[in-house]
Amino acid sequence: MTIPYFPLSAQTAHIVHFIFEWLALIVGVQSYRLIKKQHVKNNPNSPQPAGILSKDSFVVAIGCILGAGIGNKLLFLIEVPQAWAEYGVISLALGQTIVGGMIGGLIGIEIAKKLAGIRYSTGDLFIVPFCLGLMVGRIGCYLAGLHDGTYGVATSLPWGINFGDGILRHPTQIYDMVWAMAMLIFFYFAYPKLKAVSGLSFKLLFISYMLWRLLVDGIKPVPYTYWLGLSGIQWACLLAVICYLPFVWRDIRRLMWLKKQPQ
Repeated sequence: MTIPYFPLSAQTAHIVHFIFEWLALIVGVQSYRLIKKQHVKNNPNSPQPAGILSKDSFVVAIGCILGAGIGNKLLFLIEVPQAWAEYGVISLALGQTIVGGMIGGLIGIEIAKKLAGIRYSTGDLFIVPFCLGLMVGRIGCYLAGLHDGTYGVATSLPWGINFGDGILRHPTQIYDMVWAMAMLIFFYFAYPKLKAVSGLSFKLLFISYMLWRLLVDGIKPVPYTYWLGLSGIQWACLLAVICYLPFVWRDIRRLMWLKKQPQ
């Protein structure tokens, strides 16, 4: 028995996908605002300002938006280089990648913080907004079916889905939603122990998502193959893990050191 799916026309699929993209953004922003407000209330000595439009928050937001926007489109062109050859500049409006947005957003935030002299970590509060936004956005990807590039390759597994072409495929959009739910559960229990080192939780989320996409994109059609048969997104994930892992290990070592200190 397979999961039911009702194919949409190309026009309807794009509209539905667009709606869920904006819903994901709204859910992410609103959840971040509420979580930050609660965080500042519970931690009055926190260096993070309460207002989402305060100077520091504004700088971080601008860095995130610019970085995510550039990374989003740049990695799409790396993932599907033939789109630029066929459509030129118009191809920038045709596709996007969560991985590119996440990597670009992270770089943009770090650059903005450096320029503004912000030394405290801002990442941990993004965990829940990211996971919730991902889950909402992937609903739109799932409903768009073959009109979105996030479906999987053919499978004989019982939960394979026919997106309208008669082929049972991996529902990789649902896999992403399950991953996000698993992360929410994990950090619900782990964060009280991890928060001793500010920023470690986000670093673990980032590394986890990069490794997850490196794995799950292996069961998606590859629009353009690079070295070792990997896609552009997979190579971006691999390089991000290699570059970011030393920072994760540094924070883990610090956490281990803190646990050894007398209470």
